[in-house]
Amino acid sequence: MLKSILRGLYRHKSSLASENCITTIKSVNSYRITLSDPKTRNTLSIAALQRLIEEIKIAGDDLSLKSIVICANGPVFSAGHNLKELSIPENQKTVFSLATKLMNTMIECPIPIIACVDGVAAASGCQLVAASDMAICSNRSSFSTPGVNLGLFCSTPGIPLSRVVSKKTAAYMLFTGTSINAEEALRTGLVSKVVQPEELDNEITTLTTLIGQKSRSVITLGKTFFYKQIDENIKSAYKNGEKIMLSNLELNDCKEGLLSFVEKRKPNWSN
Repeated sequence: MLKSILRGLYRHKSSLASENCITTIKSVNSYRITLSDPKTRNTLSIAALQRLIEEIKIAGDDLSLKSIVICANGPVFSAGHNLKELSIPENQKTVFSLATKLMNTMIECPIPIIACVDGVAAASGCQLVAASDMAICSNRSSFSTPGVNLGLFCSTPGIPLSRVVSKKTAAYMLFTGTSINAEEALRTGLVSKVVQPEELDNEITTLTTLIGQKSRSVITLGKTFFYKQIDENIKSAYKNGEKIMLSNLELNDCKEGLLSFVEKRKPNWSN
């Protein structure tokens, strides 16, 4: 009886906290999603996972947007799953099911997702970075998959991690739980660029502006094929790549881009 009461109180408290665990802001052509629960070290709670899925879908459906930025408030980007939630048996399947849905939503999102990291990204927080299309971090950031230290191996974070860093680096992180710093993350391919903390916002603005100057339809075509061909053998990838290039040429924005080059002017994209 007492356990049931405590669980009920926990759920009530969680539902109240979930209202502000994620904040969003839309700019000219980019959508910023901010993990805004620094008191919990921006854990990927059930509520946070649900909101991330929802917000990424909203941004992906908005034809005026060309990129999504995921950032965080506080010194921790994300400490991973909410261990209090995981301690409740009936939550466990929901947590990992939502985490998988989030990863698939990120892959299926028609526009690039950029992780903006200024601090610690651990466990599924590191997974979120690895699953992003690009990642910019400050030089004081660190990345780890420390689940092994608690008896819960970071099996799912290891999925995107092992696909962006070398096998040896992934194994080192997964089996030791030891963190790597920003420069190591850059060298191994976990992040795209490392900057000073005070330069992080400007770097993100520069990146989203550059992407914003491109055709959304071309970006979507490119991202879709990029992830498809990664799982194919190289000969199949080239065969399918031919078809994609020809399909690309049929896009109105491609025709406009080629014409603008000939006419020596900036292209006028349809979106």
